[in-house]
Amino acid sequence: MKKQKVCFELQVFDSINELSQESQELMQKAIAARKDAYAPYSNFLVGAAVLLENGEVVIGNNQENASFPSGLCAERVAVFQAGARYPGETIKSIAISAASKRYTVDKPAAPCGNCRQSISEYEVRQKSPIELFLMGETGQIIRCASIADILPLAFDTSFL
Repeated sequence: MKKQKVCFELQVFDSINELSQESQELMQKAIAARKDAYAPYSNFLVGAAVLLENGEVVIGNNQENASFPSGLCAERVAVFQAGARYPGETIKSIAISAASKRYTVDKPAAPCGNCRQSISEYEVRQKSPIELFLMGETGQIIRCASIADILPLAFDTSFL
């Protein structure tokens, strides 16, 4: 038996003002999208903004449903919409912001497993990393250089 350790580096910013102008604008769009989320059951609001190589920004927010499995996360709404509206266009980065109607989200919220898998599909297909910026309502912002960082050992088309 051999043990291996899987590690990755991330960057932590204390404020949105520490981000590049482009990343600040992307995060502001994610925050705006978050405010329009439809989350009457969980009261947990998430907004996502996807920056494409052509400069277009596509937004998404979580959309809940009384039949819980029928809802969709903000990240997948945004990524799928980008794929439908701009097929073949490279995704450069995704900004994600989360808030709650019940408490203050003061730490970055990462994508769920389904969203990680969906974003990974795009990253593998386009053969270039998708940068992630994660934040709550307040507090620090985390930057990951690639979805592969937070989804090691991903299942992809090489297994099919």
